[in-house]
Amino acid sequence: MTTQESKNPLKHLRASDMRGLAQLASQATEGVTGITEGVHLSVLATIGLPGAVEEGRTRGITGIVYSSVRMATRILGKGVDITLGTLQPLFDLFEGDKPETPRREAVLAALNGVMGDRLLANDNPFAIPMSLRHQGHPLNPDSIRSLPGATGKIALMMHGLCMSDLQWSASQKTPGTDHAQALASTLGYTPIYLRYNSGMHISQNGRELAKQLEQLLPHWPTTIEELTVVAHSMGGLVIRSAIYYAKEQDMAWPSLLKNIIFLGTPHHGAPLEKVGNWVDALMGSTPFTRPFNALGKIRSAGITDLRFGNILDEDWQGTDRFDLAKDQRKAVPLPDSVTCFCVAATTAEKRGPLADRLIGDGLVPVNSALGRHGEAHKAIAFDSDHQWITYRMNHMALLSRPEVTRKIIEWLTPA
Repeated sequence: MTTQESKNPLKHLRASDMRGLAQLASQATEGVTGITEGVHLSVLATIGLPGAVEEGRTRGITGIVYSSVRMATRILGKGVDITLGTLQPLFDLFEGDKPETPRREAVLAALNGVMGDRLLANDNPFAIPMSLRHQGHPLNPDSIRSLPGATGKIALMMHGLCMSDLQWSASQKTPGTDHAQALASTLGYTPIYLRYNSGMHISQNGRELAKQLEQLLPHWPTTIEELTVVAHSMGGLVIRSAIYYAKEQDMAWPSLLKNIIFLGTPHHGAPLEKVGNWVDALMGSTPFTRPFNALGKIRSAGITDLRFGNILDEDWQGTDRFDLAKDQRKAVPLPDSVTCFCVAATTAEKRGPLADRLIGDGLVPVNSALGRHGEAHKAIAFDSDHQWITYRMNHMALLSRPEVTRKIIEWLTPA
């Protein structure tokens, strides 16, 4: 089956995807033009010839050529976008209820993680709207009220960067390693899943999640006993942000929240984004590499939030997110009256300074996942028996490994 899919990649496309692809092609052409013009300027400056008439723009005939390419690209792109937008209802009618394919969903999730903020700003149809889902379908008041087998215990599963709700089960290769299904079968939870644009600022997703949970819970078909969250990676930062804003607005749902289990959450950031920030600075340090600095700045707001683990608007507002800067986050403790657990993974066979501070699970260091910080007021205080470190495991394996499932069940089983 896998071989057949790889030979026919177009089967995963939808007719309506043409509009999104056309927008991306237009933006890519304009971006490459800007890089080329920047290199041209650097060469002119090096040999002592007059260069820019304004920042990043060449003079004379050369400038006219570059401006013409940009203008033609914009006009053509706008025309194609309008045409395809007009045809959108026809595409929808033609496709009907054509099911999504896991491969398409995975590609869209990755695209949103890398540049989801730009997709949203440009009204690109590839931008993923936030939704709460059950068995692969979005929930609305009517579907919530008629949810089959709904219990009073809700398990909200939250994915991480460049992922979607489908990936909680897409990687399963052995029985009994689906965390949500294990919670349903052993402890009677009803799993619901969050799908969101992980390229947006974490605080923006936090605010939206707070609203959606407030709208969801009044329609639940039975009395709610508890809400438990299992959050992987960035998802853990999003739920912390959602709780902060929900309490700020005196919402009701935080009173139902009983447990949060963080799986590899970068509470204090991830080294790879910090490296990316240094690369930005290095690329901008010489006239020859400066034009290519734009490539590093394609990465989304969600990714740059992972440099230190920003979860509030004030952590990023009023600053250039690509500047080299110190950690200026507002310290946000774990919520009161909620039992919080954290799982940290490391690819090493045993703990050590290098493994804890840098290696970790390949993306998130052990110290960051455990909430530890050199400044006491920023440390996340997990109880010692609510922390667990697993060895010879990478970041993505936290989604499906049986030993992680067993630990979740152990923690959530009433004494």
